[in-house]
Amino acid sequence: MTRGVESFVASIETIVHGTTVATNATLTGTGAKSALLTTEGIRDALEMRRGIREEQYNNAYTNVKPLVPRYLRAGVKGRLDRAGREVAPLDLAGIDAAIAEFRREGVEAVSICFMNSYANPAHEAAAAERVRAAMPDAFLTVSSTLLPSIRFYERVSTTALNSYVGPKLNRYVEQLVSRLASAGFRGTLLIMQSNGGVMAPEVARSSPALTLLSGPAGGPGAGLFYAKALGTDRAITTDMGGTSFEASVAVGAPLLVNDGEIARHKIALPMLDIHTIGAGGGSIGWLDPGGMLRMGPQSAGADPGPACYQKGGTLPASTDANLVLGYLDPDYFAGGRMRLSVDASREAIRRHIAEPMGLSIEDAAAGMFRVVCNNMAQGVREVTIKRGWDPREFPFVAAGGAGPIHSCQICNELEIPLQIVPRESSVLCAMGMLLSDLQHDFVRTFVAGLSTLDWSRLGVLVDEMIAEGDRQLDAERIPASRRRYAVKLDCRYVKQFHEVGVDVPREAIRARDAAAIAAGLHREHNRLYGYSLEHENAPVEIINVRVQALGSVDKPRHPEEAWCDAPATAALKGRRAAYVPEDGAFRSVPVYDGHRLRYGQRIAGPAIVEEVTTAIVLTGAWDAIVDRYGSFVLHRKGRDDLVAPVLESRKQETTA
Repeated sequence: MTRGVESFVASIETIVHGTTVATNATLTGTGAKSALLTTEGIRDALEMRRGIREEQYNNAYTNVKPLVPRYLRAGVKGRLDRAGREVAPLDLAGIDAAIAEFRREGVEAVSICFMNSYANPAHEAAAAERVRAAMPDAFLTVSSTLLPSIRFYERVSTTALNSYVGPKLNRYVEQLVSRLASAGFRGTLLIMQSNGGVMAPEVARSSPALTLLSGPAGGPGAGLFYAKALGTDRAITTDMGGTSFEASVAVGAPLLVNDGEIARHKIALPMLDIHTIGAGGGSIGWLDPGGMLRMGPQSAGADPGPACYQKGGTLPASTDANLVLGYLDPDYFAGGRMRLSVDASREAIRRHIAEPMGLSIEDAAAGMFRVVCNNMAQGVREVTIKRGWDPREFPFVAAGGAGPIHSCQICNELEIPLQIVPRESSVLCAMGMLLSDLQHDFVRTFVAGLSTLDWSRLGVLVDEMIAEGDRQLDAERIPASRRRYAVKLDCRYVKQFHEVGVDVPREAIRARDAAAIAAGLHREHNRLYGYSLEHENAPVEIINVRVQALGSVDKPRHPEEAWCDAPATAALKGRRAAYVPEDGAFRSVPVYDGHRLRYGQRIAGPAIVEEVTTAIVLTGAWDAIVDRYGSFVLHRKGRDDLVAPVLESRKQETTA
């Protein structure tokens, strides 16, 4: 390594790293050989799951393969009741026998999850001590440490998943830290976690399941940053790459869920509410047995890629359709570093889509474009309408290399009137990582009726969880002045099965304000489901207490541009024929160099804005203006009121 490179690395203060190591290990089934110690009689809970048929109308549906095979799931005697009282003593000899079997089988990771251990961790702690002594090199996860909450299946699944990805992520982080140190890095390394915050490498190594959405987790926070430039605290953030499309919502902050799935394995740790579908630039177009056009989820990937890449791919992909429709310049893909073949795209679409459907190549390409956009619109509905949000009330942040090509059509489907395409669209998630704070989430089960609540016990529990957060932030060297805590109670009406998360100010707990907690449940229940039981005076109960510990870190300042009075024609590259969905026909549209457009310049659709890493397609219903961050703010024609904040910032700049 040259001295110049070493000097540069040494000058870096902070590195925020997102990783898909845990994600890929789970998706590809390449995690560690794992074993499970659990209570006798329930070792099959990992396989039985919730006992609910997950796809009711799919007769070919098969259950997901458990992360721990049955012969490595050992049930041992010993039992606690729901209050944590010992009903039967733990069988230590049975644990030793199971450990001996694990060692003979070459097990790399062990999970410990006993019934009701969330109420009393003593049995799990005793088992963990024996595992550490006999298998010091094995990765160990103890459920009462990772997730001390009710619902056994969710807890055992999360515990098993943490162990399954643990050895691989451990090795990866260890190598990362070592290589950075050898390169001269002396700053702070932070790892992105699934809840949208960052954490120290040591936390990631002990709780690797926290990184399962590490890759895309920076997107929602970044989308919210750009939305705030328009005076709003909410945003729908999307990211369309080569294979997948992610959608998420932020209202004040990125929204979290307390249970989710990855590769159909349940995980009950707080994570960003990101919905992913197989829709990207490589999504392959195909006809189903009924002759209907489909797009994805199978993808051509990057190798061989779409037919136009000329790397051996012969199936028509979304990128091939975009090329035929005139949205991409074959000589300017990736800034001209890669030339695309229009002829190869046309041939693939003709052979596999157009001729079988009796369509022209252009009509087939337009159909592919509409179908993939409709798929993505449905993905956005999953995180908005199904969560009780109206997508028309949110600005739509389009990111990823392929996202801004499709965003206008997606917004047409959803009747969304405002979009933002950040200048950093293709690296939005990386941008978001630099804007993220340290974040740790804690949960404790606390089942109690609101009318008979032991307020003192609740207050003590919250204080204990905050103290646990302080210990984490102390280890990460975050001063007290940069820490803050949020409390949330999982509440439900008595006799309901599912609970609703309710944000509760700490002052309400100190003041023993039961009415404030009940009002929060009524309000959130009504937003989610369209009704509440407020007027029926339905009794309310608390199930879990959650505390989020946040440590603020220094963030980079986003450069702002100066207002430009020159017309956008200065950035005009030329014109070309492109398909306009509103017209259902090709039109000659202007093509602009996105890198030369400046703050305040306007573009009328239909038009195309080209950058090295993406292209923005303004269809006939849209216009655009560049804001002070260099982002493109797209709005429906005639709705200049939607970009008033952009113009207002110009007035403030002039006054100053």
